[in-house]
Amino acid sequence: MDYNHGKLLNKGDTVGLTAPAGPVKADKLEAAINVIKEMGFEVEIGQTCFVNYGGYLAGPPELRARELNAMFANPNISAIFCLRGGYGSPQLLHMLDYELIFRHPKLFIGYSDITALHIALQQQSKLATIHGPMPASDLIEADEFTKAHLQNVLMHPRQLRVMKNPGEKQIGCLVPGFAQGILTGGNLTLITSLLGTPYEIETKGKILFLEDIAEEPYKIDRMLTQLALAGKFSDVAGIILGTWTNCTSKEGQESFQVEDLFEKIIAPYNKPTIYNVQAGHCKPALTLPFGEVAYVDATNKTFLLGV
Repeated sequence: MDYNHGKLLNKGDTVGLTAPAGPVKADKLEAAINVIKEMGFEVEIGQTCFVNYGGYLAGPPELRARELNAMFANPNISAIFCLRGGYGSPQLLHMLDYELIFRHPKLFIGYSDITALHIALQQQSKLATIHGPMPASDLIEADEFTKAHLQNVLMHPRQLRVMKNPGEKQIGCLVPGFAQGILTGGNLTLITSLLGTPYEIETKGKILFLEDIAEEPYKIDRMLTQLALAGKFSDVAGIILGTWTNCTSKEGQESFQVEDLFEKIIAPYNKPTIYNVQAGHCKPALTLPFGEVAYVDATNKTFLLGV
């Protein structure tokens, strides 16, 4: 499948800032706007960025969906940043104008709860999206590696990139071998929540990326098992496992750990698999362009991304 790639950004371009999931306080919104301007872009701020609806949503679903549709349709907006994650993105999926979005492809950036939108936009609008840091939850406190890697993906010509972890963190091999395929995936909780819906993730022949945060091992076990029963590991080309921040058992509780679950649930499918890729709820973090071809050399603990 050929994916539509939004136009790369240049300094001075206008980006839309929208909140398709959770709300933020005024001080964080101001800081988020400032950090985007410091990156060299102008900002068009969506109404959702100012709304708190029910304490955990940035407005009614209709408002959030309408705003996202409008930002894709707006010719003055070159890319769309999701303000933060939280909860609420799946509420929009049946309200988005996927044909409009197909006709107006743009860079779309976010992660975590935004995974629901990544999957829907990839599969319904053939849009290549970007799993990357968000202004209010990440960029206002981001390190230089995280900012630079994001800007490289947003602004530099698409080419084959060797993806390397920041610092001393090493990528590990769970299952050796080589695989290539379109990169898709995101947050495990969101991916699992879409199973059985029209927006269920398509993994056949693809490289599946997974990450999560603050889920105890038994919950990770349940979700990985559900993906396995749904056939999502049997039909992938390969797997990239990101960070699993605070996904540990309660203190004093005897339990498998996440790494044990990878061995028990994922490894038996014998798909080339790497782990400890620094992408997800971590600092510093890699930006992953979904919709590009990923080349996973699990034996040598490396992967590349390219058009």
